[in-house]
Amino acid sequence: MKKNKLLTIMLIILITITLIGVVIFVLLTQFNKQSSSLKPTIDEIIEASVDVPEITTNLADNNFVKLTLKIQTDSKKAAEELTKRDFQTNNIVIQELSEMTEEDLQGKQGKILFESTIKSKLNELMQEGEVQQVYITSYIIQ
Repeated sequence: MKKNKLLTIMLIILITITLIGVVIFVLLTQFNKQSSSLKPTIDEIIEASVDVPEITTNLADNNFVKLTLKIQTDSKKAAEELTKRDFQTNNIVIQELSEMTEEDLQGKQGKILFESTIKSKLNELMQEGEVQQVYITSYIIQ
């Protein structure tokens, strides 16, 4: 009789633990679906982006680079702040380029490194939101 009661209690505990696990799994998968559906539309991205006008400057190896950038922020307020900080943005870009050579900017990895450096330097300045991505929209080295 005691073995029967013990078996019943163990079975109830096992079923309870299984049900709790299933509920947690369902909740987590639903939260992941909701967070992935919150990706901004292209219109929202454009609204939260700032164009950096063409910059021409010397590189460390005395070559010239001419480029334009588009900087994507996480909100319209952040884009407005970044627009006001255009002189600081230009300064950061020129300073970073003056330390680089033509070889540093060659290839995909060189451009990705440059973009990530600009992103982190700008995020140090930002008070409203943050820079999410820096895009090179035109690029010429002479």
